[in-house]
Amino acid sequence: MAYNEEANIGRLLEALLQQRLERVQIVEIVVVTSGCTDRTDQIVASYARRYPQVRHLRQARREGKASAINLALRTIRQEVIVLHSADTIPAPDAIEHLVRPFEDPQVGMTGSRPVPTNDPRRFMGYAAHLEWQLHHRISLHRPKMGEVIAFRNIFRQIPYDSAVDEASIEPLIRGQGLRLVYVPEAIIYNRGPETLSDFLKQRRRIYAGHLYVRDMLGYRVSTMSGRRILPLFLKEILFPSPTPPVPGQPAHRVGRLRHLVWGPLVAALELYGRLLGRWDYTIWRRKPFVWPVAETTKEVVEVGQVGL
Repeated sequence: MAYNEEANIGRLLEALLQQRLERVQIVEIVVVTSGCTDRTDQIVASYARRYPQVRHLRQARREGKASAINLALRTIRQEVIVLHSADTIPAPDAIEHLVRPFEDPQVGMTGSRPVPTNDPRRFMGYAAHLEWQLHHRISLHRPKMGEVIAFRNIFRQIPYDSAVDEASIEPLIRGQGLRLVYVPEAIIYNRGPETLSDFLKQRRRIYAGHLYVRDMLGYRVSTMSGRRILPLFLKEILFPSPTPPVPGQPAHRVGRLRHLVWGPLVAALELYGRLLGRWDYTIWRRKPFVWPVAETTKEVVEVGQVGL
């Protein structure tokens, strides 16, 4: 699903075409471009001409990610679907790890481990790493799907006005009595916000989307619980866990003092973003299924030679 992703879409398609696969097969790669005003359509079309696996579906205007997903769902006949954001890059074996659990017929959905490529020595880079480290810690106990997921092809659409597609799919899978599985070995590289404005733009949209899923689908994602997050947050800033290395980048360690100072600041920003999201949803009654783009998350995802 792509909107103005000319910086990354070619890298993503190369990474998918060169995945290391053993027991898994990528039958087709369906790319939905939605109202793009840059060169995304041309890049995808060139790959579709060169590679029979790549199929290009184009929406003339931007209708939101849920609409793009539903368009793809109407055309895909494979038993398992991998839903991949266009602004992320998979590790060379990510798809194999993500799909292999479906050998168990009780597994209905799997989630990847996103790893930011931001520099953790800068405050906004630290914020991106902390958010995804907490996501990882929570998912080890109660899976929370994010960025890149796989699921059984057992429904034809998700709510068209959802801003959080992964969270909307979770209850559809659980409702069929199937399990969610977090796969930390399925590493996906992404780019977190590099400005305060983009951080808040992203966090308020996500929380408003989670409130929508709670009210419309009767489902609470695991990251909505402050009581679940708080002890994991304290553990992370007091005893930080290592993140997987990003190929082509030096490993950076963040000192204890920065954790103790920056960690609470990130928590305060997250809380403020959630308050803004609640305001958007309950007061303004906005349904941000077509949301303002956090531009700094669309910068090139630099991951050395991963998948390229």
